[in-house]
Amino acid sequence: MELRQLRYFVTLSEELHFGRAAARQHIVQSALSQQLQRLEREVGVRLVERSTHHVELTAAGALFLVEARGILARVDRAAAIARSAVGSAPALRVGIIDAGYDSMPQILHEVQARHPELVIHQVEAGVPDQYRELIDGRLDVGIGRATLAPPEVASQLFRHDPLGAMVPSIHRFAGMDGIPVAVLAEEPLLLAEEARAPEFNQFTVELCRAAGFTPTVYEGTVESVRAAADLVAQGRCLYCVPASCISAHRGTIWRPLTEPVSYSPWSVLWRAGNDSPHVRAVVDCARTMSERLRWLVTPDRTADAART
Repeated sequence: MELRQLRYFVTLSEELHFGRAAARQHIVQSALSQQLQRLEREVGVRLVERSTHHVELTAAGALFLVEARGILARVDRAAAIARSAVGSAPALRVGIIDAGYDSMPQILHEVQARHPELVIHQVEAGVPDQYRELIDGRLDVGIGRATLAPPEVASQLFRHDPLGAMVPSIHRFAGMDGIPVAVLAEEPLLLAEEARAPEFNQFTVELCRAAGFTPTVYEGTVESVRAAADLVAQGRCLYCVPASCISAHRGTIWRPLTEPVSYSPWSVLWRAGNDSPHVRAVVDCARTMSERLRWLVTPDRTADAART
């Protein structure tokens, strides 16, 4: 079995088209087909079902894909480590959901202070994309709600973030110290783009249902807190968002949700088994900041069910 065969297989699994996969690998289509056949003979099972107009992975192929990506990621990391030994600056690739949330920037500031030689690359990506990119080695660490994390992704909870609502500054809720969840039934709620934050959307909807109603969902979608704030400021909807969101957006104000007080959990995410020193540094800094800033101390212990 050769590494190039694994790379060809992974590329084909992403394209599900022999012509496009061959073009990406800069080989002719017949060579790609031959190498895939050799790989299947080596493995002893069919990995891909193909016809004239259709290509899909078999059940065995889907399982093999996870391992193949892991092998290639480890090879790439080994090469990167070898290069770093001759003078290249070490790099850390970090997934963030939105630049408007302050948790990861605070953690990375601490990491950078401890490791000034480290070059940090931040990549905006939804949590499902972070899972995939952590598994295949395109990201080193991420951040998000770990409820739906696959077994290949490890996590460390570091923050219970008070949940609130972003409302127009002239809205009647703006004068409240807190907004009971039940009164959200009177307003259209904006949800995050489903592909980017399905866990948080599920969390918001379940919170509303626990308060006795199904929320009226605003039909539009956004990809950032900034875009959400624009819709809120226009009076089109309200937006549930944790306190860690940088909420100083013109025309809006953030108020905590009450009855019940609720918390959104944040976790550091990384590929299970990745024990690189810089990944450990991020996890350690998240734990240190959590203890220093009391991010896991919640005043209302009755809200535990809303945090899971």
